[in-house]
Amino acid sequence: MAIDASTAAHFLRAQRPTSRADIFPRLVAMQKHLRARNFVMFRIAGGGLPGKRKLISEMDNWGEEHSRHLAMVVETYGEAMLDHVETSLLPLAWTGSDHMSFVQASEFTPLIRELPSDVLPFSGLAFPIRLGATGNGYLVFTAASLNLSSDAIVEHHVLGCQIMMDLLALDERRTVTAETLSEREVACLQLAGDGRISEEIADNLGLSVHTVNAYLGSATMKLDAVNRIQAIAKAIRLGHIH
Repeated sequence: MAIDASTAAHFLRAQRPTSRADIFPRLVAMQKHLRARNFVMFRIAGGGLPGKRKLISEMDNWGEEHSRHLAMVVETYGEAMLDHVETSLLPLAWTGSDHMSFVQASEFTPLIRELPSDVLPFSGLAFPIRLGATGNGYLVFTAASLNLSSDAIVEHHVLGCQIMMDLLALDERRTVTAETLSEREVACLQLAGDGRISEEIADNLGLSVHTVNAYLGSATMKLDAVNRIQAIAKAIRLGHIH
């Protein structure tokens, strides 16, 4: 079952999470829409070290069987998943040993890469996510059988990337040591992020262009950014502006 356009838009417009507890219900909702049994969000650790890459669970709902099922997925498909994310963003899928059909819609087949079947006791769908050195991973859903449309695949892939971005923002928010931004710095960054140039920001806030540039410069330094564009991007990730 696909997420309709309004539901997908709601996910993407959702308020920035303040903790991982805010993200968990979104994953559960995706699981229900896919009629899956469980999910796990993997992040790839050791990405810059040859032979050191591994899949680490960031969040899952496998309960008491958590460690056993994680080990089964990683041991069976881990290497293939690590190699795949470096070259492709097509989802990976496998059929479980119960011999129930995983793909029941012909339109779905061109959108995936199939892994060896009949190995694990459950079927699965793994969405690769590639957002940079610390943001690569997979969002995996498992079930006895899944029947998906191409729209559902695309929509849930986008939502999975958004969730990984939110996890990265939470991590950065916990570790950032920058000074607190002032109200004026936030206001200038927000208007700059809206596409306003310094002269327009000055007119809007009743400031001089020199003062606006000073606020933007100090905000850039506080955010440990190399330029205004990076400062805006970082301020968005940290939830200072939208």
